[in-house]
Amino acid sequence: DEGMGMKKQISTAALVSALALSPMAVQAQSAADAGWKYSVMPYLWLPSVDGKLRFGPPAVGGITPNVELDAGNYLDSLDMAVMVSGTARKDRWVLGTDLIYLHFSNTEGNVHSVNVNAGSGPANVSTAMLSSGLSADLKGTVWTMVGGYTVLQEPKSSLEVLGGFRYLGLDVKTDWQLSGVVTGTAPSGKTIAFARSGNAQKKEDIWAGIVGARGRFVFGESDWFANAYVDVGGGSSVFTWQGAAGIGYAFKWGDVILDYRYLYYSQNDDKLVDSLSFGGLALGANFRF
Repeated sequence: DEGMGMKKQISTAALVSALALSPMAVQAQSAADAGWKYSVMPYLWLPSVDGKLRFGPPAVGGITPNVELDAGNYLDSLDMAVMVSGTARKDRWVLGTDLIYLHFSNTEGNVHSVNVNAGSGPANVSTAMLSSGLSADLKGTVWTMVGGYTVLQEPKSSLEVLGGFRYLGLDVKTDWQLSGVVTGTAPSGKTIAFARSGNAQKKEDIWAGIVGARGRFVFGESDWFANAYVDVGGGSSVFTWQGAAGIGYAFKWGDVILDYRYLYYSQNDDKLVDSLSFGGLALGANFRF
């Protein structure tokens, strides 16, 4: 009936909010179950991007461009960034999630080679002799979900072992300019050319299982502490790892944390990501409930 339908909608909304670890849901759940402790940390991560991308199978007239992005000043190309992480703990058990959205536009790079489909397979032709310019628009969503157990729990130090998954969703578009035309011969004997200017776009959803650890160490009797995190994982055609280390200061309401964070991905075969990395400083305020 209508009443049951409304209760079902309210329950679904509450579950989604709890998984996102929003402050409102955290407060409500904390009041209902004092055994759980929660924290929510909005933060700002300003990474530079560096990588090599493959737009295959053949994307432009039978020729596949291999693009190389330059690690440059992130402030020049970062258009939008949204980051938040949350943690729930009970006794020694821990659940955590982290969500990142990054949008880079006008990222500089070059077409370092192209794959010309000649004969029985593609032949890689370098464009090093052709001065090339490239502008890339990159949108990335990174979602991590882990669960774990605290193997060391002392007043001044802690260590958690974690396992879970990470999702990377990429949407990349490139526009390039070369000083010359790259040509090759197709299996039919026809000459094909890679244009001096053009564009290509590709999307990829990448899932990986991960295992990792997170630690914290307090300096003496002060409110200063060091923190570190590392994970590694992969799947059928992907390898990834992430690391972060820095310092923080503890207040009654929570912590302020400054660290350096690095995220790396690579894929096999003709997948989009030959290699891709994000690295830079992150500053966050961790609110405890």
